[in-house]
Amino acid sequence: MTMGHDLLTAQAERFAGLDPLLPRVRAVPEGDVLTAALPDGGRVAGLLLRSRNGPGTLPSLWSAREVHELVPLVGDAGSAGVEVLLRAWRHRFERVGLPDADSACVVVWPSRDAPVARVMLDHGLVPLSVLAVRVEPALPPQAGGEVRIRRATPADLDAVHELAMAELRYSALVGGAVVRQDAAALKRAALRARLLGRDPVWVAERDGVVLAVAECAWSDPDPSSWAVRLPPGRWGYVNCVSVLPGARGGGIGRRLMSVVHAEFARAGATGSYLYYHSPNPLSSAFWPRQGYRPLWTVWEVRPASALR
Repeated sequence: MTMGHDLLTAQAERFAGLDPLLPRVRAVPEGDVLTAALPDGGRVAGLLLRSRNGPGTLPSLWSAREVHELVPLVGDAGSAGVEVLLRAWRHRFERVGLPDADSACVVVWPSRDAPVARVMLDHGLVPLSVLAVRVEPALPPQAGGEVRIRRATPADLDAVHELAMAELRYSALVGGAVVRQDAAALKRAALRARLLGRDPVWVAERDGVVLAVAECAWSDPDPSSWAVRLPPGRWGYVNCVSVLPGARGGGIGRRLMSVVHAEFARAGATGSYLYYHSPNPLSSAFWPRQGYRPLWTVWEVRPASALR
């Protein structure tokens, strides 16, 4: 639609002024179209997406069962455009019926757009997680004393699974993770595939005991996708970092990540990225100290009926 193209172009220009690392989005997703009028008579639009994360799916461990996402196209209207769209979204739910309890409303928006953050909060959305990036040069790996950092192997599955489950349980307390009945089986199957596939996974061990894991992967963003979140290049993705509770506070996580970042750099990475929960008191302090800073914020409210 012409209006959508014009709004997307103007919005891309506005985003470029907010943060030079934001990619230029050139496409919109397929979805129901929501439109709203601005006070000056102009119009903005949004695409409505719905996904279902049923039993046996990995996304169900970090998302509600039923997720409703709004992709705003507000051009250069900024907070005024997002305000009228969120109001129209809420009115739509009132007309078509409210989702069930295990549901969420989600909007992903540039982290540096403070005026829009105020609007999100006013409508009941919270900054549950952020996509954070690191582009600074890697420093030489830190000396680790008795701690040894090495690539994980399939033989480490039990230890890595224990660490991943500890991270999931903690994230369920301070973020959007959900410990579902099939969580342990889902995590184990995913980790087995990652280890057998030789994905970049590192462990920290002392005296033969695995104390921490950094479960990583590689990502090559598709610049033609509406969902692109990163500039072009090859990016290292940090999916999960977990340190055994009794081993925290001793610098093992820092030592582990210094090796990960050095290995990413050696392989020619443009940078690295990860998601962390903003309310997590450990992650929100640890990751900025490792050079990461928010690029996108995932605004969310659960259940979806709590959208104001």
